[in-house]
Amino acid sequence: MPTRAAPHSPVTQALARNRLGVPAVTAFVLAAAAPLTVVAGSAGTGFAVTGFVGVPVVYLTVGVLLAVFSAGYVAMARHVRQAGGFYAYVTLGLGRVPGVGAALVTQLGYNCLQISLYGAFGAVAADLAATRGWYLPWWLCAAAGWVLVAVLGLRSVRLNGRVLATLLLLELAVVVVFDIVMLAHPAAGGVTLTALSPARLADPAAVAILVGGLAGFVGYEATVVFAEEVRDPRRTVALATYLALGLIAGLYALSTWAMTVAAGPADVVAAARAHDADLFFVLAAPHLPAALVDLGRLLLLTSLFAALLAFHNMVARYAFSLAREGLLPAVLGRTGRLTGAPVYGSLLQSGLALTALGTFAGAGLDPIRHVFFTGGVTGGLGVLVLMAATSFAVLGYFARDRRGEPAWRRVTAPAVAAVTLTAVLVVTVAGFGALLDLPGDSPLRWLLPAGYAVAAVAGAGWALILRATRPRVYAAIGLGPDSVTAVPATPSGVSRSSPVHA
Repeated sequence: MPTRAAPHSPVTQALARNRLGVPAVTAFVLAAAAPLTVVAGSAGTGFAVTGFVGVPVVYLTVGVLLAVFSAGYVAMARHVRQAGGFYAYVTLGLGRVPGVGAALVTQLGYNCLQISLYGAFGAVAADLAATRGWYLPWWLCAAAGWVLVAVLGLRSVRLNGRVLATLLLLELAVVVVFDIVMLAHPAAGGVTLTALSPARLADPAAVAILVGGLAGFVGYEATVVFAEEVRDPRRTVALATYLALGLIAGLYALSTWAMTVAAGPADVVAAARAHDADLFFVLAAPHLPAALVDLGRLLLLTSLFAALLAFHNMVARYAFSLAREGLLPAVLGRTGRLTGAPVYGSLLQSGLALTALGTFAGAGLDPIRHVFFTGGVTGGLGVLVLMAATSFAVLGYFARDRRGEPAWRRVTAPAVAAVTLTAVLVVTVAGFGALLDLPGDSPLRWLLPAGYAVAAVAGAGWALILRATRPRVYAAIGLGPDSVTAVPATPSGVSRSSPVHA
């Protein structure tokens, strides 16, 4: 058995403790979900592609499904305080071998999500620059965003939280103002609740929107990644999770319903096909000063930047957690002595993003269709895999010890979530080509989902190798802060941690 670090050893300070409260954690995960990006981009595209008016009720349904998932997820968070997130939960609930498989799936999925956002950021920034007469390539604009994210990623989590909170408040204010304006100026026929009718869930198109709707919530689940840095882990993570989920579901449903009211339920699909991702701004523009509409478009760019920064922080902390336990090179388990940030995990993510951007630009790929859309949907698929696996892990974790949790949290809710999310996963993989609008003979319809299977198998194989060759490292898998011991800080001011030996 690995020895436990002393309560006051520098190990417990590896990630800066007691720096985050509910507002800061909520800002991180809401920024990752990028509400304005979903409302102004994905929602309009959803109306146009599916021809389905009931987008608002689907968002509410997804919110209910994720609330059920969160019951067991948050219950487990009350007893597991570490930055490993999905990896830690799967390890503690299902075992070390599937846990390491989940670790690689996590790295692949969240990197896909983070890097895909550079495509949208570059495209939106290039469009805004063009309105000023500056015609810049999208990849140059993306590179400018990359520099800012790389620099902020090395700073303290508190500073990052303040930046995200400021951008998020502006973003949410614009969305709410636009919603109020659209509801105050309904199309002929007045305000109608047609798009919110539960009967619309019987439409086959609702399934396609359900899958896309889940992708719009990705990020809210990452509250547990900051569990080591919050002031009150038992309270903060739970409150931030439910607060973020409620705000996201309510905002998405409100905004998409407002769009159907402003355009008219019978005409919203045609309007979406005419204006696509610009529908949100087009519907509100006649009733607002031009400067406010321009501000909204600018905040779409800051929304993308906030999501980039939030996902960067999440990926860096996942890498730190894995390195601390000996699953990745030990250098990635070092944190800044003054900032408490996972320095080398942050640098690794920045390096991967820059390499991917260079590859995309060199190949001449479209920043929206090939980088943002394909990469984002593929990353969302990875998170769906992890959520389904985590639901089963919650059942396994509490089966060994109830830990005083009621049956709803430890059995009923996770069982319902496991079955439902697995069914959604099967449907998603089966229709992945159609979801990406790929040709029927495109190998990508199977190769992209297969990437997660390869990652899971590779991770499981690595765990088996560790069990045979490095049993002490294998024994520490999933233990988080208890799996390491600190050594003195290096002259560069970076602290190190290494696996504890029996």
